[in-house]
Amino acid sequence: MKVGILGSGLMGGKLGTIFARAGHEVVFSYSHSPEKLQKLARAARGKARAGTPAEAAQDADAVLLAVHWSRVDDVLQQVGDLSGKVVVSCSLPMNADDSDLVVVHTSSGAEELAKKVPAAHVVSAFGTVPSEVLFDVFAARRKTTRPSLVYCGDEAKSKKTAAKLIRDVGFDPIDAGPLRVARYTEPFTLLIARLAYETTGGPRLAYRFLRPF
Repeated sequence: MKVGILGSGLMGGKLGTIFARAGHEVVFSYSHSPEKLQKLARAARGKARAGTPAEAAQDADAVLLAVHWSRVDDVLQQVGDLSGKVVVSCSLPMNADDSDLVVVHTSSGAEELAKKVPAAHVVSAFGTVPSEVLFDVFAARRKTTRPSLVYCGDEAKSKKTAAKLIRDVGFDPIDAGPLRVARYTEPFTLLIARLAYETTGGPRLAYRFLRPF
C-alpha cells in the first residue's frame, strides 16, 4: 500500500516509520525541516522517502493526517485535491495550548475535517494511544494478545484500509461505527492522555477491550 504522511512529528513520524517497516511505500511530508523528513525516511528504511504534502497524497492509497488542529487548514491547502482518497486522521481538535477540545459533544474534529474534504473518505484512527507506545506495539505484533485500537468512519472500503494499517502496526482494530462516533473517541483520548502523562505509570500505555462472559 502507498501511504502519504501529512505531518511528521511524533505520531506521523513513528506511524510512517512503522508503515514502511511493515512493507508499505511511505512518503513523509509537512515539516519545517526538509532534513528531518530525509532523516525519517532513511531511518524508516524500506520504501520510504521525503516529499511535499502534494507528493505524499498524489498516488497514495491512504493519507495519514497527523498535524496539530491549528495546522489542518494549512496542510490541506498544500495537499490540494483529495477526492476519493482515504484520509486516516489522528488529529484531535485541541486548542492552542492543548488543554481542551475546541470541538466536542455536537460534532467532532473528524466530522469537521470531513466537511473540509467532502470528496475524501475520512476515518478517525490512531489518536487514542500515545505515540510512545507505538514501537512497543509493533515489536510485539506477533503475540496472540494485542492491544485494541478503536476507529470509525462512514465508508466501508476506507474503513477496511484503515483496519489493515491498524493491524500492521500491531493493534486489534475495533470498528466503533460511523464517523460521528468520534464525538466519543476524541474525549476518550483525553482520558488516555491523563493516564499516560499525568500519572506515575508513564506514557507507554495502550488499552484492550474484552468480552469475558
